[in-house]
Amino acid sequence: MILFSTPQFIIQQFTLNDAEVFYLLNSNEAVMRFIRPVKNRHECDEFLQENINLYKTGSVIGRYAVINKISGNCIGTFSFLRMSTENGYHIGYALLPNFWGKGFAQQLVKFGTLFFFTATNKQVLFAITQTENTASQNALLKNGFLLKSTSTENNKQIATFYINKYN
Repeated sequence: MILFSTPQFIIQQFTLNDAEVFYLLNSNEAVMRFIRPVKNRHECDEFLQENINLYKTGSVIGRYAVINKISGNCIGTFSFLRMSTENGYHIGYALLPNFWGKGFAQQLVKFGTLFFFTATNKQVLFAITQTENTASQNALLKNGFLLKSTSTENNKQIATFYINKYN
């Protein structure tokens, strides 16, 4: 199922047929540097099934495949997930290294945010980054997200951003 699209990408649900690219993303140390520890093949297969189980009709929660409209290839992930410390949702994304520095994260944030506020009754959307991840922070700031707070979690400096529906 397609969640939404941008001029260059289709954001759609993962299926079990996406196991190889899901593994490429979640086992890549560069991709996972600011997200979570890398996973081995077995862990990725289990994680893919967990993510597929998140999809529910009428809900935006989940991790989705970012598909290039021209090539048909998956180049990354996009997500809306529940916040662990706030009563809300956060936006997330991860791209394979060949697709960094091309403005794609900014495009995903822009269209993902518009979709979120259209598809839900939520008034605020959050984003979480490590403070070292300036590229991700720039994509958020260019789309109107504001810094809410910084904190330390698991010995890492974390920045939490937010955007209101009517910014």
